[in-house]
Amino acid sequence: MELSVGVTLAVLGAGFLHAGWNALLKSSAGGDALLDTTAVVAGSSLWGLLFVGLVPFPPLSAWPYIAASSAIHFGYYVTLSQAYRTGDLSFAYPLMRGTAPLLVTILGTLVLRELPSAQMTAGIALISLGIVSIAFVQRRAHSRAAAYWAFANACIIAVYTLVDGAGARASGNAISYVTWLIFLEGIPFVVWVVVRRGRPALAYLRASMWIGLVGGGCSLAAYGIVLWAMTRAPIAAVAALRETSVLFAALLGSIWLKEGFGWRRLAGAASVVAGIAALKLG
Repeated sequence: MELSVGVTLAVLGAGFLHAGWNALLKSSAGGDALLDTTAVVAGSSLWGLLFVGLVPFPPLSAWPYIAASSAIHFGYYVTLSQAYRTGDLSFAYPLMRGTAPLLVTILGTLVLRELPSAQMTAGIALISLGIVSIAFVQRRAHSRAAAYWAFANACIIAVYTLVDGAGARASGNAISYVTWLIFLEGIPFVVWVVVRRGRPALAYLRASMWIGLVGGGCSLAAYGIVLWAMTRAPIAAVAALRETSVLFAALLGSIWLKEGFGWRRLAGAASVVAGIAALKLG
């Protein structure tokens, strides 16, 4: 397997879609990270329900992966909301998305026996370094709890990335796999939030329907592209490329949310670009 130009461009496009729905969440007037995330999860499940009749039913060999990933994603959503509750989005998001590719590389080597080349390892390290540096653009003290939750979330991201990469390969059809996965894995989390928050949660979700549908559609499309790419290229390389979403999010935040970019973010962006070049040349 190699990282072709087509796969590289597709995963970068997925990163842009992922950044888009996160910027949408950040710009939401609601201000409740847990319920905004739930709206997107519900929206992605609705899109999955719409498309499950249009894709093949996954083979039996894929269902253990779908079941495992659904359980892991529940933990992902819980730790994500805790990271956002205890810290700023601009700190927690890059920290967890930047450390995840390094964990995927280590676990992928141990579990899937995908040993990256020295140049690919350097590329992954440069991308992760650039992304994590964006978390520390604002030179002030950050919540230790937010850092802990973000790192816990990164560990979960690494685990479900490997599970889904292997599951997409086992299914023989990445689009079928991701459609059924996204349809099913969001249901337990949405039910849990509604039971926990009650009627106000239902009212919030109804009011945020357009955010959920747009964000959920972007989420489904982005992850579908990523899993398709993992059937054609090393999982660790695709995982690192996917996290360029943080760079796109910083750009969108600068242009759309007027957050500013600055030389520190520019240095992080340069590291990410150098890492992409190393991955492609490797």
